[in-house]
Amino acid sequence: MPKASDSGSAERRKSFGFFPLSLSNSLAPVHDAGTEGSALKPKKQRPVSFFSSSSLTVFDGEGSKLNDEKQPPSPRLRPGRLTKGARPSSIFGSLRLTQASEDAHALLHRTISKDSCVDEGKRADALVPERVVLQHGEVQTSGGLFRKRKEYLVLTDKQLLRFKSQSRATEAFPSIPASLGRSNAMGNNLRHTSIASASSTQDLSSIHSHSSADNSSGIPLHQVIAAYKVEDGRPYFSIEVSYMDNETNHSSTMILQLGDPREAESWLASIRNASQKARLTEPTPFPQSSVEYVARRLEQERDYDPAHFRIFKVVQRASSKVQGRSGSVDDLAKMNSSVCYLVIGVYKIHLIPAPKGTGRSSTTSLTDLASRTSYGIVTLTSINFKAVEDAFELTFRAPLRQPSTLHLASVFASEIVLRIREVAEYLRPEWLSQSFTLSSLPELGETVLTESGDEEDHKCFDRTLTAYCAAYDVDTSNICYAVSYDVEEAPLFTLLPPTNPRRPKYSVLELLALLRALRYNESFSSISFRGISLEVLHSLRDFYGTDHVAWTTRSGTAVDIKGHDQKSLLIQELRAIALKSKRLRRMDFSGCIERKPQDDDTNTKDPGCEIVEALFPLCRKQRTNLDWITLSGIELGEADLDYLVDAAVEKSSHFRALEVSRCGLTDRSLQLILNAMLSQENTLESIDISGNLARLSPLSFQGQIGHFGFIRKLNLSRVHRTSGPEPLVAPETMLSWRLTELDLSETPVNEQTVDAVAAYLASSMSDSLHDLRLNQCGLTGRDVAVFLHSMTHTPGVARKLHLHVSENRLEKDHGLLVKAVARNLTPSHMTMKMVDYQKEDHFRELIKAVRKNKTLRYLDISKASLPYDASDETCEALKLMFADNDTLEELDISGEHAHLEVAKFGIGLNHALTGLIKNKALKVLRIEYQKLGFQGANTLSSVLEQNCSLTEVYCEHNDINLQGLTALVGGIAKNKTVLYLPSMDQERMEILQRVEREIQSIRTEVNTGTHKTSVRRTLAAVKTGGHQPRHTLSEYTDQDVQAAVRLMDEKWDRQIQRLQSYLARNYSIAGGLPLPPDEGDENSRPETAIATPALGLVEKASSVSEAPSDKESSLSEEMSAKFGLLIDGDGISRGGGSGFCSPEGSLYVQVSD
Repeated sequence: MPKASDSGSAERRKSFGFFPLSLSNSLAPVHDAGTEGSALKPKKQRPVSFFSSSSLTVFDGEGSKLNDEKQPPSPRLRPGRLTKGARPSSIFGSLRLTQASEDAHALLHRTISKDSCVDEGKRADALVPERVVLQHGEVQTSGGLFRKRKEYLVLTDKQLLRFKSQSRATEAFPSIPASLGRSNAMGNNLRHTSIASASSTQDLSSIHSHSSADNSSGIPLHQVIAAYKVEDGRPYFSIEVSYMDNETNHSSTMILQLGDPREAESWLASIRNASQKARLTEPTPFPQSSVEYVARRLEQERDYDPAHFRIFKVVQRASSKVQGRSGSVDDLAKMNSSVCYLVIGVYKIHLIPAPKGTGRSSTTSLTDLASRTSYGIVTLTSINFKAVEDAFELTFRAPLRQPSTLHLASVFASEIVLRIREVAEYLRPEWLSQSFTLSSLPELGETVLTESGDEEDHKCFDRTLTAYCAAYDVDTSNICYAVSYDVEEAPLFTLLPPTNPRRPKYSVLELLALLRALRYNESFSSISFRGISLEVLHSLRDFYGTDHVAWTTRSGTAVDIKGHDQKSLLIQELRAIALKSKRLRRMDFSGCIERKPQDDDTNTKDPGCEIVEALFPLCRKQRTNLDWITLSGIELGEADLDYLVDAAVEKSSHFRALEVSRCGLTDRSLQLILNAMLSQENTLESIDISGNLARLSPLSFQGQIGHFGFIRKLNLSRVHRTSGPEPLVAPETMLSWRLTELDLSETPVNEQTVDAVAAYLASSMSDSLHDLRLNQCGLTGRDVAVFLHSMTHTPGVARKLHLHVSENRLEKDHGLLVKAVARNLTPSHMTMKMVDYQKEDHFRELIKAVRKNKTLRYLDISKASLPYDASDETCEALKLMFADNDTLEELDISGEHAHLEVAKFGIGLNHALTGLIKNKALKVLRIEYQKLGFQGANTLSSVLEQNCSLTEVYCEHNDINLQGLTALVGGIAKNKTVLYLPSMDQERMEILQRVEREIQSIRTEVNTGTHKTSVRRTLAAVKTGGHQPRHTLSEYTDQDVQAAVRLMDEKWDRQIQRLQSYLARNYSIAGGLPLPPDEGDENSRPETAIATPALGLVEKASSVSEAPSDKESSLSEEMSAKFGLLIDGDGISRGGGSGFCSPEGSLYVQVSD
C-alpha cells in the first residue's frame, strides 16, 4: 500500500479540529464560498463511457510536451477502428511477467487532455491509452452492459481499459504482443496475463494510434471505489471493481473471473496499488452538492457538526450467505452490492445512499439503498480488517438486539478504520480497552492516534453519556444527576429522578446508557442511586452477545466467577462499574429494588435483589476497592443473605459499613449477619440496622457490637428491643468509640439509656460527635436538660453538635429545659419540631430564653402547636427575640397545614416580624405555612427594606397573592443582601385556579338569579365611580375568562422577572462582580395607589400582541376587585385586602371566599 510522506501526514493530522487524524483524501469540503474559486476547482473532464473516448497529451522521455510539428501526421481512420502500431520484435519477450521499475514511473508523467481525430471532416473522440502498461491479459468479465464475456484488459497507471480482443489491445499498445494464434486465442481457455516492465512501455512514435468506443472502454482509476475478492464458493476466482463518476454520480461495477488464484491475486494487487496511487496524485474532493446532501441527512439524525464529520465512498457488499443463495451459478451481476456514502459523525456511523445522477440513463447495475442506516459508534463490537484488501466488516450490536454486520469495501478502508477507532476513543477517553475487537491495525495506527487534549469536567462523563444516549436513541435531557463535593468520599455522583414528570422511572436503555458511561470513570469516589428504581434491569438477560460483559478488573485480573456471562444485566453492569474503577469506594442503593423475595418451599430459588450477588462476591475475591455498600430499603431474601454472609466471614473483604435499614430482617437473619460481620471488627465504621422486624436483646446485642472498636456511625432508630432495665448500649461500650453520628430516634429510651448517652456526652471520646438524633423517644424536658448539661464542657462556649429532640414530651419538666437554654448550655444547632404545648406560657418562656441565649446558631421550632393563636404577649416576646438576639443565624418558625391539624401563630406574627428590622445576625429565615397573606407580605417587605443581614427568606405557602409578591419585590429592590426569595409558584397556581372557579360560580349564580345584588352593586360602585357596568358577568364567554386569566398570569411573570433581576444584582454585589444594567425606575416600592384596574389591564395587554376587548377589560376589573388584583397606571399591583384603606382614602373592596 503506498504511503504518503511523513511531512504530508503530519500536516494532514494537524488540519482537523479536536480529532488529531485528518484524512485528506476523504475530507469533505467545508461550507465556505471562498473555497469555490476557479483556482482550487478541478478541471472538468468528459467522463469515459462506453460510447465516447478521450485522448492523451503526449510527453517525451524528459517529461516535456512534444511540439505538434514533431509528431507524425495522423493517418485517416475509419470510424470505430483502431490504427495498428508497430509490432514488437519478439512476441516471446512480451509474455514474461516482469515488474515495472520505479524509475520508469518517475520518468513518465501523466496528464489527461482532450484531443480530436478528424475523419472525412467528422470529429470522433478517441480513447488513447496511457504510456505505462502495468498489467494486461485476457479475463472473463461480467457486469454493467457486458454479460459474461471474454475481454482483454489493460491496466495503466490511470485507467483500466477493456478490449474485445488481444489484437485490438495490441493496436492501441504496441508493447502488448499480438495473439499467439488461433489455438491459443480460442482453445483450452488459456488466458494470457502480463505485467509490463520498463522496456515494454510503448514507443512514443506509436502514440498516435486511437481506439474507438466500439472496441474498448476504460475505468479511470481515480474513480475506483473498491476492488475486492468475491467469496462465493464457486470454482473460479472473482474480483469485483466498483467505481463512480463524481460528476454524474453514476456508479458501475465490473467483475473479473479467473481460473488461477495467483492470477487473481496479481490482478487484485495491481488494481489496488494503481488506484491508490491515482487517488493520491489526483484527489477528487466531494462536490458541494454532495456535502450538503449528506449534511441534511445527518441533521435529521442530530449528528451533524460541520467541522467534525468525514465522508467516504464505500461499497456495501452482499454477505457470503446471500451470495451463496444466488439463483444462477455463473451470473455474478445479480449479487446485491450498493455504492453509498459512509459518514462518520460525532456519535454515529451513517450509510447514506449516493444521490442519483441527472442523466437520462445509467449503466450502473448496483442497487440503491432504500434508506439511510445509522449505527452508534459505541455499539460497535468488531472490525474485521486486513491491510491487503479493500474489503472490511463492521459489526454493531445494540442492547437486547441481535448483531448487525456491514460488509463494506473501499480504497479508504484503512483510513475508515483509523477514523472509527479514533472517534471511539474520543467518545470514551477513560476506557483502557474499547469494547470492540480489531483484527489488525492499519498502517500508522499506533503513531497517528493521540489522546484528546480537551479538558472536561468529571473526565468527559457528559461526552460519553451523550454518545451512549445517541447510540441507544435515548433523550439525554431526561437524565438528571448531581455531583457533590461537600460529603465523605467526595466527589459523590447522585442520580436524580427523570426530568419528565410523566415518567417517574428510567427506562432500560436510559439506565444502560448511564451505567456504561460510568464504567471506567475514575472521577467519582461515591455513586448513589438512592430512590431510583433499578428494577427494570432485574432478571433481564441479553442473550444476543457478551460484548458488554466485563471479564477483567481495571488492572487485567480475571473475574473468575462461574456463570458471570449468564447473569442478568443488573448484575453484569454493576460488576462492570466496580471492576473498572479503582477509586470507587462507596455505593448507595437505598430503595432501588421494590420487589419482595418469594422464598417458599418450592424448588425454584428466588434470585433476591441481585445487587448483593453482583458486588459482594467481588469484595470477597478482592476484585474491587468497593467496601461501603448501602442496601437500605431493599428487602433481602435467602439468596442475598447467602452472598452477604459468605463475603462477610472473609476478613479480606474489608467491609467498612453494614447498612441494612428497612431490609425486612428477622431475628434469625439479623443475628446471622451480625455474627458474620465479627470478622470485619478492625474495619467496620458504620452500622445501620434500623427499621427491621428483628427484636434486639440488649445483653446479646452488647456482646456483638462491643467487638467493633472503630465504629463512627451507629443508627439504631426504629429498633424493637426486649423489655428490661438494661440500656440498649452499655456506657462502657460507647466510651470505646469515637462516634460522629448517633441515631436512636423512635426507639424507646429508658432511664438507663439516657444515663449512658449522658455519660458518653460528658466524656472526651464524644468530642467528634456532631449529630445526635433522639426524635420521638419519649424524652421529657428533664432528659433534654441532662443532655445539655452533659455536653457542655466549657460554659458559654457552643459545642459544634446538632441535637434533634423533636416530637418528645418536652412540656413535662419544661422549666429545666428553659433554664438550660437561658444559661447558654445549648449546642450550636438544635431542632425541636412538632412540640405540642398545652400552655402558651411554656412556649413564651422558651422564646424569652432564646432571646438571652448566646450559643445557638441554628434553631428549628417549626410546627409548634399552641392551644390557639399566639397572644399579644407571645408576639411581643417574639418581636423582642428577633430584635435582641445577636447570635442566631438560622431560624425556622414555619407552621403546618395538614388535613387534621393546623399549627400557626396567627395574625399577631405580622407585628412580631417588625423586630427583624433591628436584627444584625440572622441570615436565614423560614416562615412557611403561617397564613401571612398580603398584610404579612407588606410587613415583610418593610423589613427587607431596612434589614441588612438576611440572605435567604423562605415564605412560601402563605396565601401571598400578586399584590403581596409585588410588595416583596419592591422590598428586594431596596435590599442589597438577600440572595433567595421564592417565586410563589404554588400560590400562583392556586390563585389562578380559584379565580376561574369564582368566575364560573358567579356566572352560574347570575344565570340562576341567586347572586346577591348588594355585593354586585358595591363592586360596581367601586369600579365605576357610581356608573353602571357596561357588561354583566353572564355576558362573558369562556374565551373572555381565559383572556383575563392570561393577563393576570402575565403580570405575575413580570414580577418574577423583576425579582430575578434584583437577586442577580445582589449576587453580583456579594461576589464582587460588575453590576447588571440598571432596571430603570422600578427600584422603589410604591406604598399606595389609586384603584384603576382597567387602565392597568389595558396597558399590560398592550405589551402583548393586542389590547383586550371591552368585555375582557370589564371582566378584569371585576376579577381585580374580587381578588385584590388592583393595578395602577404603571402596571404594578398595589395593596388591597378586606376592608383596607390607603392613606389617600381609596377603598379596596375584596370579597373573601
